[in-house]
Amino acid sequence: MKKFKVFTLFLCLGIILSGCNNLTKGAGIGAAGGAVLGGIIGNIAGNTAVGAAVGAAVGAGTGAVIGKHMDKVKQEAAQVKNAKVETVQDKNGLQAVKVTFDSGILFATNKSELSSSAKTSLAKFAQVLNNNKDCDIAIYGHTDNTGNDGINLPLSLQRAQSVQNYLSSCGVQSRVFKSVDGKGSSTPVADNSTAEGRQQNRRVEVYMYASTDMINAANNGNLNN
Repeated sequence: MKKFKVFTLFLCLGIILSGCNNLTKGAGIGAAGGAVLGGIIGNIAGNTAVGAAVGAAVGAGTGAVIGKHMDKVKQEAAQVKNAKVETVQDKNGLQAVKVTFDSGILFATNKSELSSSAKTSLAKFAQVLNNNKDCDIAIYGHTDNTGNDGINLPLSLQRAQSVQNYLSSCGVQSRVFKSVDGKGSSTPVADNSTAEGRQQNRRVEVYMYASTDMINAANNGNLNN
């Protein structure tokens, strides 16, 4: 039994560490077989909490196919002005796209109404979402640690909702929005003790990740890349 546990641990670590490109990561996780292992890897590697609920095991080639598909989604999203676009992994270990908007670009201080320049960027981003309707969407608002939760939590939620509402007004279907939430100052990405760090922490993040339909299409060999 001990030998089996040691072998399993090294197998999991091998999957996490093998390969540096997106297709290799996706293929390794797909071959490992399923959402359960994907969730374990996500916790170890610090992946995102977004992801479709997968009832069946992910096929061996599914991760690679979705990785290639998401590369194209990322390239398209990178054309949006004032957006920082990154590759991340969802809770199933599948490749996803994270798009971050600086709150200072989107909103005035302590406000949740979108600026005119923000609407221009979000209108362009809405085109990306409409071109990729097989992606599910999660939107999270964040603040720095100035003030308290009584201020920061509702403000971050209102800002996330403002982004969702404007994207919806641009024709993005409501069904793709799986989560819209405000995190307040609970998940900083930079040092709140500096002005630069606080600016980075004031942000709205949009995640584009594989829907159940996309996973099924990739499993069946029907996902267009």
